[in-house]
Amino acid sequence: MILYDNGISSAASRVRIALALKGVDVVRQPVSIFGPDAGSRQAGYLRVNPQGLVPTLLTDDGTLLTQSLAIIEYLDEAHPEPPLLPRNLKERAFARSVALAIASETHALLPPRVAARLTALPGVDEGAITDWKRHWVSEGLSAVETLIGARRTGPFVVGSQPTLADIVLFPQALTTDRVGLDIRHWPNIAEIVSTLRGIPAFADNAPGATQ
Repeated sequence: MILYDNGISSAASRVRIALALKGVDVVRQPVSIFGPDAGSRQAGYLRVNPQGLVPTLLTDDGTLLTQSLAIIEYLDEAHPEPPLLPRNLKERAFARSVALAIASETHALLPPRVAARLTALPGVDEGAITDWKRHWVSEGLSAVETLIGARRTGPFVVGSQPTLADIVLFPQALTTDRVGLDIRHWPNIAEIVSTLRGIPAFADNAPGATQ
């Protein structure tokens, strides 16, 4: 399999973590999302993924899969152990809800293409972009902290082993440093992230940990 990847992308980090937890090897194909060469993917990478986003997974039979959560659920079904979703129906729904709260509501407002569009608007400078990111990271993590705090019973978001929720939370929570926020403001998230840092599948595949 080939993973079209970027070392600092939170979305790509999710898939790398899932692959590592499953013990599945892939060939990584770097895709630039920053800098002057990022536009080069318009000619080539858009033929792979029409959205021009990472990650994309090319399976051994030639099937192209896009969107990190869809790829992770594919991997979970294709390689059932260890499971990335709880067996319990309600806990499974909760894990998905936390993952979606981050991936769909918070992360969606933060990628480079959003910042690039905002910068192109009159009166928007780098300081305003930083404030934008800080606001949405803070609001998103505060909501997730409340959700987790009301239901957490173990060292992870749901129970005693990492799930899809932890895979999506981990790279997003690490953005707090980049936007000048203190993760300790969210004690449940801070504790979970500290635990996840001790797991090689997470630590070795965090945004910026691999190129």
